[in-house]
Amino acid sequence: MTNTKSLFETVTLGNITLDNRIGVAPMARISASFEGVATEQMVSYYTSFARGGFGLIITEGMYTDDKYSQGYFNKPGLIDEEQTQAWKKVVDSVHQAGAKMFAQIMHAGALSQGNRFVQETIGPSAVQPKGKQMEAYIGKGLYPTPREATKEEITEVINGFVNTAKRAKTAGFDGVEIHGANGYILDQFLTDYTNKRSDEYGGSTENRVRLLVEVSKAVREAVGQDFTIGIRISQGKVNDYNHKWKGKERDAEIIFGQLGRAGLDFIHVTEYEAWQPAFPTDESTSAANSALDNGGASLAALAKKYGGVSVIANGHLEDPVKAREIVEKEEADLITLGKGALANHDWVNRVKKGEPLVEFDQEKVLSPDAKIKDFEV
Repeated sequence: MTNTKSLFETVTLGNITLDNRIGVAPMARISASFEGVATEQMVSYYTSFARGGFGLIITEGMYTDDKYSQGYFNKPGLIDEEQTQAWKKVVDSVHQAGAKMFAQIMHAGALSQGNRFVQETIGPSAVQPKGKQMEAYIGKGLYPTPREATKEEITEVINGFVNTAKRAKTAGFDGVEIHGANGYILDQFLTDYTNKRSDEYGGSTENRVRLLVEVSKAVREAVGQDFTIGIRISQGKVNDYNHKWKGKERDAEIIFGQLGRAGLDFIHVTEYEAWQPAFPTDESTSAANSALDNGGASLAALAKKYGGVSVIANGHLEDPVKAREIVEKEEADLITLGKGALANHDWVNRVKKGEPLVEFDQEKVLSPDAKIKDFEV
């Protein structure tokens, strides 16, 4: 049996203590009602991970306003009382099963492909997103070119994150995760080729990270010091998997350093291949062929180096050996699983007992769409 003892130690994030160092990563499943209300099926779905031993469960991204934030139809929100009370049922059930739960709060920006409130999209600049909309999330064709957000709309984006964070606290969540990754609006501001602004939000890395810092500070002020908050950061995007920060480690120092001083309790980093260097020394090397020994550091290690807060690592860590190693090397304080958790809602219990894990089957879980399918624990 593989020695994974370090994964089952307690760990503290902000003001809460988790029973182990293994969490469920946020994964959009488009299974809410059209009005964005969490369903009984979602209660069962999230509770199953808690029963399966996960110490922390992070929800799928919830939209933050009734304007431009919704990314997909049947995506849950947290902007009104009905949505808040529906999420309270989910949280209460997860707590009863023994796990902690964070709400991920998200604004899709230019990558929105289904919004019941408006048809147009906004972004930092009028730059058409790369790639095509995701069919698993009921999208089709190219992304439309967004309209450049005004200063007033940037303020509305910030206020949406703030108001949703306060609702998350009301619903009983143990914390919130601000979605600053994967190509959505905060990441659009951070990314050089999607942000062509000439004001204080564009240009240098310091300016492009400004909105992420402002959102983090505003959420902290709104929820107080006793509520755990963090942010999710990535280089790759759902529409541009292989993107890397041009400034390499200098960008990491600026981004993680600024966020680490913004009142956050944790930074959650994801790479589409966690065990490649964040910045390969050979720019032509593919992610699949990159290796840790070519001189780079993982994004988790850079977040730990420059952020000064707890780090959660995500990305191809369903192998218990890899999960254990990233914790024992102190590159991360805990890890989260996406596909590994979908294939094994009881991953934690299986690993504890030394039982075999089920391989992820995309056809079974994400076809023909990303709605929640039947699952077993």
